Amino acid sequence: MGVLDPWEKYPFVILDGGLASELEKKGCLLDDYIWSASVLVTGPSTVSDVHTAYLMAGADIITTASYQATIPGLVKYGCTAAGAAAVIAGSVKIAREAVSMFTGSEFHNPAMPAPLVAASAGSYGAFLADGSEYRGDYRLSEREYLDFHRERLEILIEAGADIIAFETVPSFDEARAIAGLMDEYDNTPYWISFTACDNRNISCGRPFADCVKMLSGRPSLVAAGINCSDPSFFSSLLESARPFSDKPFIVYPNSGEMYNAVDRHWFGRSRVEKLGAFAVEWAGLGARIIGGCCRTGPADTAVIFDARDAMMKRE
Repeated sequence: MGVLDPWEKYPFVILDGGLASELEKKGCLLDDYIWSASVLVTGPSTVSDVHTAYLMAGADIITTASYQATIPGLVKYGCTAAGAAAVIAGSVKIAREAVSMFTGSEFHNPAMPAPLVAASAGSYGAFLADGSEYRGDYRLSEREYLDFHRERLEILIEAGADIIAFETVPSFDEARAIAGLMDEYDNTPYWISFTACDNRNISCGRPFADCVKMLSGRPSLVAAGINCSDPSFFSSLLESARPFSDKPFIVYPNSGEMYNAVDRHWFGRSRVEKLGAFAVEWAGLGARIIGGCCRTGPADTAVIFDARDAMMKRE
């Protein structure tokens, strides 16, 4: 049975939205090297509150706060190596407990499948904490990519995540290394989502269609797609890659604003008001998992939920 099979009758599965922006709204300061992962150390209950808000808004999958949680990053932050591993594993526990509390509450519709926990594994560019995940201008050997991702992967698998979410990958070579690594873990569902620089190419300049071709036939790959990029790019990206895909797509855009990694602020125009219409369009282009990324929140998840509900009523 596939991990998404419980949602077979639904047009798509709803992923949650941005985590960091919701933590900031709750007063968390995220101006250090490990960004939102710091709250796993300083305020895990706040992370749980954000997960719960997304579940209440209709998310079928919630994503752990482990995006920038790596052993070397957490050690630099002040943890021991063992403590860092415990923080990473704890991100799954926090999300799992939020799901358990939600499904045991009056707010959960028992006719709906129980939500899943996707363990976030940011790209090497995310670990660098300098905006590289939006540029893809770093180069590692295949062995270096494998060593970087394997350490955290094994912790997240052992912690009991339902899916591993390799996110904001800007590099074709890094994605190829990740896929090769996951071929060794053929019972572990995962997705790979890329960042895009325009409506045809991922951030390193390689066509998204080439990435989809490379991922074709991977046994445990649940979906491939785009995240934390301008939503206006997504339809063209899906259309360009659709002829070469044997897997569903996953799409979770940011608000449409752009991030300045130097002074750590967002600028430009938000397009979140269009997410409901975009979701319907992307589902028609083969997207099976749809959600939001940076600068989107539970209210946007609710809009996507309503769009799916309207699609089902029209059928």
